[in-house]
Amino acid sequence: MGVLVLFSLVLLSSLICLVSSSSSHYHMHNKKAHEPIGEQPLSKIAIHKTVPALRLHPTSIKASPLLLGVKGEDTEWVNVEVQNPEPYADDWIGVFSPSKFNDSICEPNGQYYDEGPYMCTAPIKYKFANFESPNYTKTGKATVTFQLINQRADFSFVLFTGGLEKPQLVEVSNYIAFANPKAPLYPRLAQGKSWDEMTVTWTSGYNIDEAIPLVSWGGMGHPQKMSPAGTLTFKRSSMCGAPARTIGWRDPGFIHTSFLKELWPNMEYTYKLGHLLKNGSYVWSKTYTFRASPYPGQDSLQRVVIFGDTGKAERDGSNEYANYQPGSLNTTDTLVKELKDIDIVFHIGDLPYANGYLSQWDQFTAMTEPIASTVPYMIASGNHERDYPNTGAFYDTDDSGGECGVPAETMYYVPAENRAKFWYSTDYGMFHFCIADTEHDWREGSEQYKFIEKCLASADRQKQPWLIFAAHRVLGYSSNDWYASEGSFEEPMGRESLQRLWQKYKVDIAFYGHVHNYERSCQIYQNQCVNSETSAYSGVVNGTIHVVVGGGGSHLSEFTPLDTFFSLYKDYDYGFVKLTAFNHSHLLFEYKKSSNGKVYDSFTISRDYKDVLACVHDGCEPTTLAT
Repeated sequence: MGVLVLFSLVLLSSLICLVSSSSSHYHMHNKKAHEPIGEQPLSKIAIHKTVPALRLHPTSIKASPLLLGVKGEDTEWVNVEVQNPEPYADDWIGVFSPSKFNDSICEPNGQYYDEGPYMCTAPIKYKFANFESPNYTKTGKATVTFQLINQRADFSFVLFTGGLEKPQLVEVSNYIAFANPKAPLYPRLAQGKSWDEMTVTWTSGYNIDEAIPLVSWGGMGHPQKMSPAGTLTFKRSSMCGAPARTIGWRDPGFIHTSFLKELWPNMEYTYKLGHLLKNGSYVWSKTYTFRASPYPGQDSLQRVVIFGDTGKAERDGSNEYANYQPGSLNTTDTLVKELKDIDIVFHIGDLPYANGYLSQWDQFTAMTEPIASTVPYMIASGNHERDYPNTGAFYDTDDSGGECGVPAETMYYVPAENRAKFWYSTDYGMFHFCIADTEHDWREGSEQYKFIEKCLASADRQKQPWLIFAAHRVLGYSSNDWYASEGSFEEPMGRESLQRLWQKYKVDIAFYGHVHNYERSCQIYQNQCVNSETSAYSGVVNGTIHVVVGGGGSHLSEFTPLDTFFSLYKDYDYGFVKLTAFNHSHLLFEYKKSSNGKVYDSFTISRDYKDVLACVHDGCEPTTLAT
């Protein structure tokens, strides 16, 4: 098909789109509809402004190989060859999936334009043509490599000129596809609602009318059994606004969750994801392993990793704008290297920073699969997952890009009573975790406040001495520059609302993300440091240590130059925290840099059960002399 003919067909599609919608839908509304949300690289592409590039000479763009994953691989490298007699430095190549990227009618939904959009689908990734071919503008020839993952649809590659802000479509490549685009992929483990239950969630292209989802699993070396899975998905109409409902929309496929119950403590299990087709045959994933959780209170070596705000990056160098999430691959790769010494992971909010570009969720689950398929990957809700105006979020911002929590709540399981209210508790051996949702009201009297108090109060400190609180936004203390500019050094109404609970129930450590750096506070009670110790705490529990660990991978946050009284250690770098409980009396805290896995800050806690019970400050009820 000739390029001009293709242009005519696409333009006709757009005209149909225009006729079927009121022309008022395409009037720019306060010029906010397509302003970038955060720094999501795809938001820099004004895809709705695309026009055909009229060329005098033919241009070719070809992708190979045509068929991917012939041996069951879920990722492959693709070569894209460009021959362009009129090359420019701002030429770029967008990857589109599905390949027929403009088949659907453009969604208005308050997305206003001065003129009708020529294209209404964003690419899933992109590169400039000269990224790997520096002589492109001289020769007109470029070879561009992309790493693709199986995302349930075929792919095409489109050459644009005019840069990202004024794109002109030059040529569309041939289509390529994975051998089984519907394959079950990217398992995510999570703790169930009871200690002896593991949940496994995955994504596929099979709805329940095509195949029955299931997991084949069993103890290492023991007979395997099959457990059924439930199936969820969401639609464009589930999104709350642009770009998630417009140019960023991509079908998420089907998300399946199976509950593996009555696990034996600490036993190694194998599992694989499957779908029983109507013809009686099975489609299977590769085989994975995990270790069941210890019995609550069990005295054994237990290792926990905590971080937030990772984002995602592409190993092929695509989406290179502003080096968007530079530390995410380092954090991921270092955790993979240490995986044999990790038992459970807590990612406390802001996962892929998809910001309404739904294709990025698949890419994030693919990036983290080596971790999430092996140990429980527990998440919290962040502003980039949940917040959007007029959707009941505690903050009236557009940080989620119109997702309003739906992808996170559907694609990840957490043992919450209501996954739309992302607060929950979970146990791991000697640890008791209370995970809050800062995107919903936590103030005294709120539904979440009551949950937090119940969660903290339910910790049996004789069996589970290590009580951990975690939330996305900083509800405790941070020396971040913009918190300092407000004079609060915290999220407004944070510690004012929750400090009484941390003190009453003697929370050991409170963790936060949102601020993209690392900081550790002294032991704090009533806004004062109550311990001059910095590296070895022992005896009576008389305060809570607050830790910001939001350096998972997103662009770093600056510290204030002020000398904050509470701060013991700061690091403007990417990293994560590892907690190691040796027994009921000894805990090791380590902060590690993502770049090399080395420890840059640490402390120990040593104590006995009587030290938890001891009265401190105003921490005990009045007693009587009655006998």
